[in-house]
Amino acid sequence: MTGAVGRVGAILMRHVYLWRGSWTRLFDLVYWPLLQVMVWGFMTEFLAGKSSWVAQAGGVFIGAVLLWDVLVRGQFGMTLSMLEEMWSRNFANLFVSPLRPWEFATALMCLSIARSLIGVIPAALLAIPLFGYSIFGLGLPLLAFWTLLLVFGWGVGLALCGLLVRFGLAAESYAWASIFVLAPFSGVYYPISTLPAWLQPFAWSLPTTYIFEGMRAVMIGGALDWRMLVGALLLDLVYVALGYAVFLWAFRRARERGTLLASGE
Repeated sequence: MTGAVGRVGAILMRHVYLWRGSWTRLFDLVYWPLLQVMVWGFMTEFLAGKSSWVAQAGGVFIGAVLLWDVLVRGQFGMTLSMLEEMWSRNFANLFVSPLRPWEFATALMCLSIARSLIGVIPAALLAIPLFGYSIFGLGLPLLAFWTLLLVFGWGVGLALCGLLVRFGLAAESYAWASIFVLAPFSGVYYPISTLPAWLQPFAWSLPTTYIFEGMRAVMIGGALDWRMLVGALLLDLVYVALGYAVFLWAFRRARERGTLLASGE
């Protein structure tokens, strides 16, 4: 019995030492519970006493889920494509060729579009017979919202791909989890006015805030707020520029340190 307890204890201690030596592992343990508490806590606070709003809103929540997934698939479309090259140890093969960083980034963006369409359209079609809700009823504003969310996903995805180039698979967990930290501050399921006043300036620095506020304006009020679209577009351009700058910086640093061809290891 003692031998078995000792062996079990040895396994447990090994992971305790891993946690002590890597704050990212500890971060993963607390990340999702904190995120869920924030999202659903704010949503509960908003819905308290708002039954009339819910009745009027109809498919707002389904539309929000579908549009949020456009952003998630847009970012995953880039980072997952990058990870697949690294997992297959094909990264070195790519960059002994004349492939340039901007060409690789462009290819990742195209893959992002494909993954977004493949992932979201079937879900949008399924919502019609199951819930009697069609997000396509938004009309042309849907195309604007979709495009703006996808472009923001590119900005985040470029920055995360840069981290993968710079730090290799050690940064893999960020590629999976980073985008979700924006959900509580983006007003996906509730208006930004629900947030505490001190959080609202940060929320308005995200293009997602303008997109989801604009979506609710169309679905509930029937009118497109062009200021929301313009605000989202301007912020998208800023975030894509920052993401691409991080991407290029990571490539240069990896080349200088001689780690570019070992990024998949």
